[in-house]
Amino acid sequence: MTAKIIDGKVIAAELRARVADEVARIKREHNLVPGLAVVLVGNDPASEVYVRSKHTQTQAAGMASFEHRLPADVSQADLLAVVAKLNRDPAVHGILVQLPLPKGLNTEAVINAIDPAKDVDGLHPNNAGRLAAGFEALSPCTPLGSIILTKSVHASLEGMNAIVIGRSNLVGRPLVQLLLNENATVTIAHSRSRDLPGLVKRADLVYAAVGKAEMVRGDWLKPGATVIDIGITRIPKDDGKTRLVGDVAYQEALGVAGAITPVPGGVGQMTVACLLVNTLRAACAIAGLPKPAV
Repeated sequence: MTAKIIDGKVIAAELRARVADEVARIKREHNLVPGLAVVLVGNDPASEVYVRSKHTQTQAAGMASFEHRLPADVSQADLLAVVAKLNRDPAVHGILVQLPLPKGLNTEAVINAIDPAKDVDGLHPNNAGRLAAGFEALSPCTPLGSIILTKSVHASLEGMNAIVIGRSNLVGRPLVQLLLNENATVTIAHSRSRDLPGLVKRADLVYAAVGKAEMVRGDWLKPGATVIDIGITRIPKDDGKTRLVGDVAYQEALGVAGAITPVPGGVGQMTVACLLVNTLRAACAIAGLPKPAV
């Protein structure tokens, strides 16, 4: 048996096409153009690539894209002033401050300063709290994408045993809440968990989000499990180049899992597509329009 490969590229492209259709519709019917503002502080190469991709995809979906590039030595006050300006700007419906921020800046203060209605990263305590309470909220993009990928394999996650390995505010914790909303039975595991292989062995759905290269081995998996690999690590090859790997030992898992996301080409593709979904949802909510059909 070889696992079904969950193609994030194809699923993300379908999602972006649906977003573009909805954007065109609300533009036509309500004269509203959703706008996404991305704030990049400093010039971290990985962040640069990510911001460029967001800009291209935002425009391709028919949305307005605003980029604010600030020097790495920007003061906390100046960064907060940019966020405050975007909060007031009626053309901006989504605000994303690219993380991580350079040392010396207070990430928590910056996240707290974003208008929760425009917080398309889903990190503001208002959105995190609403999600935890089971209310309508803007959810972080990577967990949202992970759920969509899972549902490309299973129409319903109800009653399934899920394990989330990793408890970060950006991925692990919100993913647990989204799985609970889907009526899955959820175990959250982390670096202090005892007998991690034993916990993973019981799960129908495995979400690996720890950032440790190939930590989850093939023999940890329950045969037929669906594996969503959220980690991404660059490791050196013999020829001096590097390759990208996930948190799951992919080749080992292929022979055991029922379905698996590759790295790259899996969850990463969905993150930007879900950012577009959140921006569209935020624009409709701010304008008092019904929730869009994505």
